[in-house]
Amino acid sequence: MKYFLTFIALFLLSQNTRSEELLAGVGKVDITRPGADAGDNPLWAKALVLSKGKTHAVIVTIDAVAIAEIGSIKDPYLANVRAALKKDPGIPEESIIINASHCHGVVALDVEQRTIDAVRQAWASRVPAKSGVGSGHEDRVMINRRIPLKDGRTTDVRHAYSLPNNDDIDGVGPIDPEIGILRVDRLKNDQPLAVVYNFAVHPIQGIPSGGNTADLSGFASNAIEANLGDGTAMALFVQGCGGDINPILYKSVTRPRGGEDLGNQLGLSTLKAIREIETHSDPELTITNQKLSLPRAKLEARIGEMEKEIDMLLISLKGTTLNFETFLPLYVKYHLSGNYPSEKAYRYLQDELLKKDDWKKLDADNRKAMDAYMKNIRSMEELTRKQVNLALLKKHSTRNKAAGETVDAEVAALRVGDFRMVTFPAELTVQIGLNIKKASPHESTFVAGYTNGYLYYAATALQLQNRGGAQEDSDSLLAPEWQQMFEEKVSSLLNDL
Repeated sequence: MKYFLTFIALFLLSQNTRSEELLAGVGKVDITRPGADAGDNPLWAKALVLSKGKTHAVIVTIDAVAIAEIGSIKDPYLANVRAALKKDPGIPEESIIINASHCHGVVALDVEQRTIDAVRQAWASRVPAKSGVGSGHEDRVMINRRIPLKDGRTTDVRHAYSLPNNDDIDGVGPIDPEIGILRVDRLKNDQPLAVVYNFAVHPIQGIPSGGNTADLSGFASNAIEANLGDGTAMALFVQGCGGDINPILYKSVTRPRGGEDLGNQLGLSTLKAIREIETHSDPELTITNQKLSLPRAKLEARIGEMEKEIDMLLISLKGTTLNFETFLPLYVKYHLSGNYPSEKAYRYLQDELLKKDDWKKLDADNRKAMDAYMKNIRSMEELTRKQVNLALLKKHSTRNKAAGETVDAEVAALRVGDFRMVTFPAELTVQIGLNIKKASPHESTFVAGYTNGYLYYAATALQLQNRGGAQEDSDSLLAPEWQQMFEEKVSSLLNDL
């Protein structure tokens, strides 16, 4: 009897130990809108489920512009997905992280159910696993789209309006070249099961046809999956602090638009780093989720200032003797021909011999007319930038006044072994991520915006002093104080993680 009881105790102990091992499963469902074919780069809802004992963490990545507010995913998508998964298979709502890649693809109308199906696939396919963390480097595919100007203002690189004059540009902003990577391997055969890679860039390069696509992040995941392990691993792209980070070729007019080359570069850099990661069994698994009440911006004063600035620009527009058809050939000729733009040099020299200045006078008049025309053009370009950004300020001002003084933001913190990631439901600008990484007590800390909701842009307090100058500071409903509040909350979460 004694030996029997000992055997039972050891059996129960082994079962309990086994129940505490890391389990991981993956699932994915195509969410491409029927009738909007995306070719070899379809849109996916991908899910990674991690379980350890009674703790579960679910990372879902969606090839979509955002979770609600903009794009084709509408409220209450997040709440409905969580409620369905709480019911079956019983995953706590706070255990679910859903990140939008911010590609501008068109998703299926039933994306909600397809997301649920992807998570249930992952849940049902869980196997014993081990994990590891690492980071890669990629600095060739992106650029900070905010452009500091010599007069102290900042503008940005958008298709919605023109770039400033080259002579007015004073520099470029920072990027974050780090690729944060969580690798999950099957315990049975050491083959990769999933790779979560976190990177900061707008995947908005598109494809040459202008059609539907998961964009550069989709191409990157395709490259990783095709070249990793036995080919069965799933790559999940988690958008980072890409609010002010564009693809490097975003405004190019000398080549077809396309994110495939950039995506392949990102994928290869990620693969290089993945292969250097060692995985370990029994990692600690923790996930926490908190609400943060943040102040909404009061934008009325800045709106009034911008309206006056626009009025002054309109007043500055003056009549000129030229129109576009006469301006363009003159502009080309005077910028190619040096000191003798209107005729051959000997005609000017003949004038000098006869003590005349007919040709020089013509050139002076033409240059004056071109300068006046160019001044109008630059005023009109500035008008377009101001009017587009003023419209954004007015939109958020109206909504903020109707909604009250604060807005709730969901902040999640995830730990898988030495991998730590914090999230925020807005388009975080890159400096936020750099700040958090630098201040973190943990070496491998990563930041994901665009997660569990969408609150438009979340720019730094310094960037928000530039309201109306660029999209990141104009398309924002937050007051500058939000940054310190968020970074302090993240610090607290990371210290406990």
